[in-house]
Amino acid sequence: MKKYIYIAIASLTLFSTAVISCTDEFVERPVQYSIDSENYFNSKTDYENALIGAYDMLQSSFINVLMGEIASDNTFAGGNGPNDVPGYQSVDDMIHTPVNAQIKQLWDWMFAGVQRCNYIMEFKDKTDFVGKNQIIAQTRFLRAYYHFELVKWFGGIPMKGDKRFSTGDEKSIPRSSVSDVYASIEADLIYASQNLSSIAAQKGRATSGAALALLGKAYLYQGKYTEAADTFETLISTNNYRLVTTADLTPQQITDGLTPFGSIFEDAGENGPESVFEIQYTDVEGGSYSGMQNIEGNVAVGFAGPFGYEGPVFADGNNFNLPTPKIVSAFTTGDLRKDVTILDMATWIPAHPGSKYTKQHEDTGFFNRKYIPRTRRPEAAGDVKLTSPNNYRAIRYADVLLMAAEANNKKTNNDDAKARNYLNMVRDRAFGDVNHRITASGTALYDAILAERRVELAGEGHRFFDLVRTGKAAQEIDGFVTGKHELFPIPLEEIQFAAGNWAQNPNY
Repeated sequence: MKKYIYIAIASLTLFSTAVISCTDEFVERPVQYSIDSENYFNSKTDYENALIGAYDMLQSSFINVLMGEIASDNTFAGGNGPNDVPGYQSVDDMIHTPVNAQIKQLWDWMFAGVQRCNYIMEFKDKTDFVGKNQIIAQTRFLRAYYHFELVKWFGGIPMKGDKRFSTGDEKSIPRSSVSDVYASIEADLIYASQNLSSIAAQKGRATSGAALALLGKAYLYQGKYTEAADTFETLISTNNYRLVTTADLTPQQITDGLTPFGSIFEDAGENGPESVFEIQYTDVEGGSYSGMQNIEGNVAVGFAGPFGYEGPVFADGNNFNLPTPKIVSAFTTGDLRKDVTILDMATWIPAHPGSKYTKQHEDTGFFNRKYIPRTRRPEAAGDVKLTSPNNYRAIRYADVLLMAAEANNKKTNNDDAKARNYLNMVRDRAFGDVNHRITASGTALYDAILAERRVELAGEGHRFFDLVRTGKAAQEIDGFVTGKHELFPIPLEEIQFAAGNWAQNPNY
């Protein structure tokens, strides 16, 4: 049963106060507390409820996924017109500035997540009870997750150890270096991987496997390929995860023509054997999308749906995040992932008479099929465009295998045989046979791995950062300026509040 917690937080704009309602699957009864009160953390229940607040901000990361795709060469911003959500439009065109409402929201929401985690860490020693190390380990995983998102988008950020930020800190606490942020991420994830259970007690909870996957990813982003390869190998050797196969499909899914890959992104595929970490969403409560995240549905899904759609399977949406012809052509003949990833209206409508949609800004005829609204049950509450229950598969095992392949190919004592094996595990599933395996080595193998990442993970928010970290963004993204667009600007308000303490990112 889902209940409510009401949390008043001091968050970045680091230093304004907002009220957020949060509901999660692991809340069992109503609780009310103020994050500014020190008369808390007197019981295990207090710690558990504070942890729910830390998990809750994951739901706001829909904006990271949506904008991460729009910033890449995978999708156009779309929308109902060229001025629909200007922040997304400017990111799409690579003309974004420090005055951008969506970049500001991303900054605010990820720092709110850090703030909630640090509230727990600040009082981690106040009360002892059995199982507290699990709560602290989950907290540190979540803090690492929020910090990783922030360092990806903004580079060095202010950090305050295990303490919450308070008004005035922006004028005295500097932006930490990128290496220091990653050092904090690594420390948190090493602790989490050593203390978390390998099996989540409840769906959506962090596990030791999730911590290892994110740790390996953090190493990979830094070019620490040996450490990344070793970390991924530890995860893979646990045998706790596997690629979804035909054996996992129900008879009805087979009748419906679902492929193993396609089943992952449907309701029945949530939290499956391939899910290393998954952000939970629901359509039960509904809410409103303004200011801070105040809803439980996946907003990115409603944004990406076809405008004015009528027909089976899918539901109406707002026409954002439209796949480009370039990503559609990246799929080769026989790749079963293409029809799962791309909804092509030119073939869908003739095959489903009576189906239609209304073309809007930057229409390509293509939609992100993984994350567009499905037909809703009649009793679903709230706005369909704001309360999609589609979970975000934040870390899939296929992603882990491809990162492991890359790390093994790039490490000093490279192991191309292992890299090919992990790559071909993904390709075998993608084509449904063993006839499309890669036999290359060295640079050619590396290029094949990156190409595989693009089509395997298209629509999932990774492409822009893959291009940046591999130095390929300028050649693939129109308008990308080397030395500038690798990072996004610190919101202008934050620079102003810091009164000279924080330098803006280069060339903004």
